[in-house]
Amino acid sequence: MSVAPRVGSDGQLARLLQIGIVLEEVVEARAYEHYQRLPDAERDTRIEELLEEAREESAEHRERLEDLVERLDCDEDATVDVTDLVREHYGRTDPEDFDGVLYDQLNGEETAYKFYDDLIEAVEASDATFGIERELLLSTLREIRAAEAEGVEAVAALMESRA
Repeated sequence: MSVAPRVGSDGQLARLLQIGIVLEEVVEARAYEHYQRLPDAERDTRIEELLEEAREESAEHRERLEDLVERLDCDEDATVDVTDLVREHYGRTDPEDFDGVLYDQLNGEETAYKFYDDLIEAVEASDATFGIERELLLSTLREIRAAEAEGVEAVAALMESRA
């Protein structure tokens, strides 16, 4: 799934933000479910704390994205259910497809980072006027992208310390 090179309308922006919302839901759910599936012998307090932080962060990101969608000037028909689209693209893997829960978490964090990076580029490339202040939109997306980058670094550091 790729973000269009430019965002041209509130409706298009709302759909893209909805993709971010569902992406956050997927990351949050997988972090929880994967950890619950770990055998007791593989459980680690550091992993549990990292995944708990990821779940909390995803919930906060969802709320911030939902707030942006609510502020946009678009009719309800412009917002569509993108859940199946996101799950089809990002939910193709199972825990068994990765070398452990940390690799899966790393994949989710990197995917989210890339999505927000692409979305920021598309908004910056657009000359459209949105129903929300452009700088508020961009600053929110940049903050979320930075948090995803920190998540990638935290997972990578934990993986390295366990090696």
